[in-house]
Amino acid sequence: MRLNKATVLLTGAAGGIGRTLARRLAGAGATLIVTGRRREPLRSLAAELGARPVVADLADPEQVRRLAEDCPDVDVLVANAALPASGELLDYTPEQIDRALAVNLSAPVMLSRLLTPRMVAAGRGQLAFVGSMSGKAATPYSSLYTAGKFGLRGFALSLRQDLRGTGVGVSLVQPGFVGGAGMFADTGAEVPSGVRTVSPEQVATAVLRAIEEDRAETNVAPLTLRLRCAVAGQFPGYAERGGRGDETAARRIVAAQRALR
Repeated sequence: MRLNKATVLLTGAAGGIGRTLARRLAGAGATLIVTGRRREPLRSLAAELGARPVVADLADPEQVRRLAEDCPDVDVLVANAALPASGELLDYTPEQIDRALAVNLSAPVMLSRLLTPRMVAAGRGQLAFVGSMSGKAATPYSSLYTAGKFGLRGFALSLRQDLRGTGVGVSLVQPGFVGGAGMFADTGAEVPSGVRTVSPEQVATAVLRAIEEDRAETNVAPLTLRLRCAVAGQFPGYAERGGRGDETAARRIVAAQRALR
């Protein structure tokens, strides 16, 4: 799918990775629509790039529906918005659980349902989902986040098969730990010591390549993490016995991300 002159809807545009994605999409010649909850950062980004801003809270199904109605001519959806949703399940209120699953899973599914019919009718389009390596392997203190990303991976790969032959592609890009932007930078949480990170630019490059080449799944992570996730996906019991890692670092991350629930 060529991005030049394509109309692209980017969710989660005001965040660190989102801003990098927005600039790369605009640089590729896309007609860009950016959306997020925070009005002022969104307007600033839109003014910089000549994009159209649409404020929407993806935790609200009605606002998701209105967002799709406000963007009827979308050729490409880049579903990038996400909440950290870290921490133990018992620390969450029912409302916080609903919000985490709505933003991380329900909203991408619903936007796909609302935007894809026009793409199918036109015989062209692309749905690109920014997932996580947490969609391939379970980790402690992340049951809600992992649930959303496991679900997103299954949804994307299955939907890709359903849309085969329609001219509409589906791609999934799964970053590992991202340094300098994203959830760690947004919350002030420190990446665990010794963990290798990828850059927002690497993630953006992978997303653009996935769209242009209709790649099914791209994992943006160091080889060691990709191998660990592959083993954990096949042998979860074995991976669990490998230990819980640096619990002090994990709890610091949870504490830093608590305000985003």
